[in-house]
Amino acid sequence: MNHAPQDARERALAALTTARARTSALTDCVEDPDLTAQHSPLMSPLVWDLAHIGNMEELWLLRQVAGREAMHPEIDPLYDAFEHPRAERPKLPLLPPDEARKYAAEVRGRVFDVLEHAPFEGSDLLDGGFAFGMIAQHEQQHDETMLITHQLRRGAPVLTAPDPAPPSGPAPVAAEVLVPGGPFTMGTSAEPWSLDNERPAHDREVAPFWIDTVPVTNADYQAFMADGGYTDRRWWAPEGWDQIRRHGITAPLFWRAEAGQWLRRRFGATEMVPADEPVLHVSWYEADAYARWAGRRLPTEAEWEKAARFDPATGRSRRYPWGDEDPTPEHANLGQRHLRPAPAGSYPKGASPLGVRQLIGDVWEWTASDFTGYPGFRAFPYREYSEVFFGPEHKVLRGGSFAVDQVACRGTFRNWDLPVRRQIFAGFRTARSL
Repeated sequence: MNHAPQDARERALAALTTARARTSALTDCVEDPDLTAQHSPLMSPLVWDLAHIGNMEELWLLRQVAGREAMHPEIDPLYDAFEHPRAERPKLPLLPPDEARKYAAEVRGRVFDVLEHAPFEGSDLLDGGFAFGMIAQHEQQHDETMLITHQLRRGAPVLTAPDPAPPSGPAPVAAEVLVPGGPFTMGTSAEPWSLDNERPAHDREVAPFWIDTVPVTNADYQAFMADGGYTDRRWWAPEGWDQIRRHGITAPLFWRAEAGQWLRRRFGATEMVPADEPVLHVSWYEADAYARWAGRRLPTEAEWEKAARFDPATGRSRRYPWGDEDPTPEHANLGQRHLRPAPAGSYPKGASPLGVRQLIGDVWEWTASDFTGYPGFRAFPYREYSEVFFGPEHKVLRGGSFAVDQVACRGTFRNWDLPVRRQIFAGFRTARSL
């Protein structure tokens, strides 16, 4: 008897349930005025994300997979992410919070009926439960987006989570490690829920290079600031220099100086900037400037993935730095389990074969690479997920953050954003050529 479809069905059920619990936690913790308000022109109102999650789920799992009629076709344009920029969404006749919750819940109830009987084979959309995995990932990605909105929101704290434990086990043996040159397998053709931009698996040649064993910390970054990093044009790409001068940027987002100390705002609370945490809320331009100041550079996307996946002993690319098994709390800081990065050097059990730590979780890591398709790329199931963003306007981020669920984070997972973005949970590590 083939147990694979049933295993995939159970995995899909668990992933959808986990995502919805998180969505509810992020939207039930504030009153309706906070749900309908726009806390930043960079972000949608939380209530838009809530109904958009339901609308996307209805579109793909009820209409496309199950062939059902649209429940409320009149709202489709309101929740089309390409039809209305985020800054304009508060002006739309959006579903009020109670109606948005009811709509998302009704969609989910019908989806569970479909999930119970879906064949999980016979088409690219159904094989391995791909469509259900895609929707679980989509919801978790919007949960991260909503967590960003919570960080931008002004007001008393409404979210709580324990802090990460102090690092346990031996410290990294060195500040950087040498990644050997040669070919490795980049991307995937085997991961059943991988998205189109992760595919297909292909050989990539990478010259030998050195990479940091841990992300750049707040203390590291403060040294750059103290040395006049934000006032020395030498370190900045021209567009980055224009950006920081035009907006008066002198520190990571949410930081401020007071009485000779650096403080930051984190989910409604003010605290001292912890020296040993990976730096957070820096743009690609800031990461690039720091790397130049340090006499280094950002790793390319291929270098990052080789450092994260390549096992020199076998020549094989792993699913994750530590191996092929799914992440546990001992491997990585994921899933909003904590509301901050863990100190640099944490999670020795999550290290790569070469000893590089925290490649998964904690902070998204900017790379030097533009976002493009791999050789043999095929847009699936729709161009608007990846292909419309290809080009030099977007830079690739890798590895996930504390705000990313494991369903939407793996060694091949690719994120991208504009190089000016600072509200996202992004940091970086540096590299240098041999």
